[in-house]
Parts: sequence; C-alpha cells; structure tokens
Amino acid sequence: MASIYGKNIVVSVFGQSHAPAIGVTVDGLPAGQQIDMQALARFMARRAPGQNAWSTARREADAPKFLCGLSEGKTCGAPLTAVIENTNVRSRDYSQLRELPRPGHADYTAQVKYGGFQDVAGGGHFSGRLTAPICIAGGICMQLLAQKGIHVGAHAAQVAGVDDRPFDPVGVSRADFEAVWSQAFPVLDPQKGAQMCERIEQARMAGDSVGGVIECAVIGLPAGIGDPMFDGMENRIAQAVFGVPAVKGIEFGNGFGAAALLGSQNNDAFATDGVHVFTKTNRHGGILGGITSGMPVLFRAAIKPTPSIAQPQDTVSLPKMENASLNITGRHDPCIVARAVPVIEAAAAIAVLDAMLEKSSW
Repeated sequence: MASIYGKNIVVSVFGQSHAPAIGVTVDGLPAGQQIDMQALARFMARRAPGQNAWSTARREADAPKFLCGLSEGKTCGAPLTAVIENTNVRSRDYSQLRELPRPGHADYTAQVKYGGFQDVAGGGHFSGRLTAPICIAGGICMQLLAQKGIHVGAHAAQVAGVDDRPFDPVGVSRADFEAVWSQAFPVLDPQKGAQMCERIEQARMAGDSVGGVIECAVIGLPAGIGDPMFDGMENRIAQAVFGVPAVKGIEFGNGFGAAALLGSQNNDAFATDGVHVFTKTNRHGGILGGITSGMPVLFRAAIKPTPSIAQPQDTVSLPKMENASLNITGRHDPCIVARAVPVIEAAAAIAVLDAMLEKSSW
C-alpha cells in the first residue's frame, strides 16, 4: 500500500486533512523502550502550523493521543497507534476543487485515479497535514536512535536563493543540530535566516510562494548498515523522504556536483587512527555501495514552492472540459521549508531505525 513504509518497523499513515483525525500505526518497535512525551511534544511543535508569519494561519495543537502500543510510558511490543484530532478546518474553501484542479497539486491526478471519490478538502490524504503523523513515528525513532548514540538533524540550507552555512561533511555534530533547534527559523546562521524570512514575506505580499533546500545529517551511524542494489541506505532514505509532499529531489554527499569532478577530485581518501577507518573528506555522503561507511550520512532534499498561491492561475473545468481560471482561497504556507525541516529528520530517522533493526536486536 502507498501509505505504508518499512520492513522491520512498519509505519502506516492514515487520515485526511479535514477528516476528524489523522494518525499513524508503527508495528515492530522494540518492547520496553521509554518514550519521552515532553521531548516528542517539543519535536512536534517544530512542525505545527499557525505559529509565525511564514506558516499557514491554520492553528492545530498537533498533540498526539496514543491509543495502544504503550504501557506505563514504554513500548509494549504491540503495534503503536496515535491520532491527532483536526480541530481547525474550513472545508468550504475547497468546494470547487473537484471541478477546477489546482496547478501544482494532486487534484487532477487524484481525480483520474480515484474517479472523483477522493476527499478534496484541504488536499485530503495528499495534504502536508499528513506529515504530522510522520513526525510522531519519526520523533519516536529519533529517541530510540539516540539511545545508541545516533542523532539526526537538519536545517534550511537554502530558501529563495539565500544560502545558510552548510553542515561540515566530516565534523557535523549534535551541537550543530541543537544550534538549529534553538533558532526560531531553522538555520545555522541567524542572519541568513533573517534574509530568508524577508524573501518569504516578499513572496507572501505578492500572493506568491517560495521553495528551498533542506540539508539533513545522521551522525553516530556505524559502518556496515544497508545493502547493495535496491535496499541501499540511499534507497531507504529516499523512499521515506519522497513520502513528504513537496519534495522534488534528493542528493547524497556531493550529489549532482560530483558529475563535474574528476575521479581524483571526488574520491574520499581512507585513513586510520589505528583503531577506526575513516575518510579524510566526505564527498560520498557517508554511503558507499548502499552501505554506511561510518562517516556522517549527509543528504539534501529540494522542496518546491507551495503551489497554493493567491494569484489567478490557469486550469481546466473538468465537467465542461473548458479552459478556466482559478482563484485559490484558504490558508496556506508561503514557504513550507521551515516546517518541513523536522519532517525530513523524521523520515530519515524512520529509515535508519528500520535498517538498524535488520542488523541487530535492540
């Protein structure tokens, strides 16, 4: 099924943007693991809407209610299920979308696939609202990984042409992640964050939107995780990351930049301190042959501009099969990059924990 991910832990996301609730079921979590609910709430708050000028005005608490899978705050071996109630919905804003599909959205493709039976309110199951359940699962996975000294962090590497300072490919640390988490806008350089916010506001005032790039790192991951061919760590992470709406591309290490280099420039020389093998540089992004090398896993995800914009757009009247114009109403983010940063972390954590559980028991 399209809304299910994983082999060793199985993550199933359910619900629609304006349904009574959205949620997630996670099967296969190791039993006896304490879940820090306050830490999970802080993580969820980084994604929650309606908190600032660069996010949608829709306000949702995004407080998960756990239905099963926990006993006295610890995983009990049963499938874990949590729901988030949708409380601030305005479905009337979407009534015309069954006839007039929005450019850049899944309205038309969903109409073709599901024959008009899809839920159009708020984008239904295609909505970015469904990233909240991903953050529940991913936030829990991040806590379990942290017990093994494995940490995941990300930042807004680029927004509207403004570049943040990149992670050090060799020396990225948890302190870097915490520095991002301490900022209102998730960047390493606050001055760059301020410039990004200015660009976002300019787009919002013009009835437009902007996109960007999120850089994510996984540190503390040992060598030897992942498999060649179709179960490589790039494959696993990419599959989870592409489950996040608006992601249009992903690259690991030097990514597309490697295509312009010579082999002598792109290869990472091996070295040892007498105990560990490492590479002097990290152009490979911590993965070779689909298998982790022990260096930080580093990747970047491209996020498209929010397609719902306050400008007239050309579309088609599907019942009449005539060209038409569409004015989108409703509440939408002028840029989703900032709120997507924890979602990318969550997706990476799910993929890494799934692969780790294949290697050994917890």
